Amino acid sequence: MITDGPPISIGIPFFNAESTLLDAVRSVFAQTHVSWELILLDDGSTDRSLELALSIDDPRVRVYSDGKNKRLATRLNELRYLVRTEYIARMDADDLMAPTRLARQLEVLVANPDVDLVSTGVLSLTDDYEPVGVRCVAPGHSILPRALLGGHSGIVHASVIGRKAWFDRNSYRQDLPISQDTNLWVRAYSRNDLRVAFVPEPMYYYREDGSVNAGKLLRAYHIGRQTILRDAGSRFRFVDRAAAFAASSARSVAVGVLDSLGRLDVIRARRVPVQLENIQKERLEGEIASIRALELPLRKNTKTHYVS
Repeated sequence: MITDGPPISIGIPFFNAESTLLDAVRSVFAQTHVSWELILLDDGSTDRSLELALSIDDPRVRVYSDGKNKRLATRLNELRYLVRTEYIARMDADDLMAPTRLARQLEVLVANPDVDLVSTGVLSLTDDYEPVGVRCVAPGHSILPRALLGGHSGIVHASVIGRKAWFDRNSYRQDLPISQDTNLWVRAYSRNDLRVAFVPEPMYYYREDGSVNAGKLLRAYHIGRQTILRDAGSRFRFVDRAAAFAASSARSVAVGVLDSLGRLDVIRARRVPVQLENIQKERLEGEIASIRALELPLRKNTKTHYVS
């Protein structure tokens, strides 16, 4: 496993993340791969998260802010102009990552020059950082067109590490409020430019309690159907597009029914099909506690760097 291999840029866009941002940064400092730069990209925060980001005293950490709220897709597109390395790692400001994440994914990219992106499995956390279960693809997983249209490619957006050249060729649609990732995969596949490898192990630790709400799910399904109609190119067969559209419509109905019954917990439970054994859970709890206890180099005087 690469621990001192090629340098990589980790990009964390953030908006009002004062309660979680430093823990996310701690998990970067906890990496076994040490050749990294961290880009913290503020999206017009109104809490103390920008102040906290600027307090980190390490030359590998750069903070950018223009005081505007442009949303995630715009910030991710900006990120490619800020990085100084060949590889880019995604991460959200309220999550953690396993200490070997960068090393493991870089190992795959370096060994496979025909691969542009590497995704990993997910450890699902509660909002209090308690491990709940894992969601991983099977070894040898490949992307199927119909599953891709339905948002079931197996790619976990925030876990992705990719080549900068791929992100230069494939930008996010900035007019989409959510589901920019699913839309990007569909457009890239339509251009025959979606070469993805998967690390089955859960390398990305995802706090996802807040991601299961009726409004967000229904918006995501709606945007998914728009993507099928507007952005799915000729590489997708009509039968796959029709089936994915029908399945998305059915899921919207199911969400409405479950929400009216107060049972959205059913959807939350289905997201983590593999529960943790006690020994595994205790190990992960210890690892998470160790990450969150890591002491960051902090300073009192701060200086903002602005995105042009």
